[in-house]
Amino acid sequence: MRIISGSAGGVLLKAPKGFEVRPTPDLVRQAVFNSLGARVQGARVLELFAGTGALSLECLSRGAACALCVEKSGRHAQFIQRNLEQARLPAGSLRLRVQDAFAAIRQLAAERQQFDLILADPPYGEKNIGRRSTSFAQQLLDERVLGELLPAGGLFILGHTKRDTLSLPPEWEETKLLKHGDTVMRFLCRSIDP
Repeated sequence: MRIISGSAGGVLLKAPKGFEVRPTPDLVRQAVFNSLGARVQGARVLELFAGTGALSLECLSRGAACALCVEKSGRHAQFIQRNLEQARLPAGSLRLRVQDAFAAIRQLAAERQQFDLILADPPYGEKNIGRRSTSFAQQLLDERVLGELLPAGGLFILGHTKRDTLSLPPEWEETKLLKHGDTVMRFLCRSIDP
């Protein structure tokens, strides 16, 4: 796994051994960032379920103004910090919160913080044909205050497995859908702006 492009392009990223973390594959990240294009430059980025921080680091490498990584595991957060150092990106450009993603969302909303890009590729849910999904991806879509973190024109990019059929609440409008292997990446914006 590596940073694909930008000032830190080619830098190899470390991930914990085993199956605790499932980093977003290089080809999927490449497709996402090809779709985003110049939109990343100068963006304020929030990455939920950050794992290795690969999505945030890719944003920073491509010119994002700043990134906030939220990762519940202190052990995994250490990998994010090491990857930031390996990428030689400015230390102040990435902040790290070791916290549950849903608690962080509510706190950030209460603080009235906003981000131009919210990225989340959480652990995959199970196959759910014939019933509503209970995956982290569905829980993020159902988290009512998540939309408050996006300004008008902001974008939420959500990854999930294709076997996890999600229900899109009316607050979200899908603008693009990318599929690669078992991975689906949805580009979403708020359908109702305040």
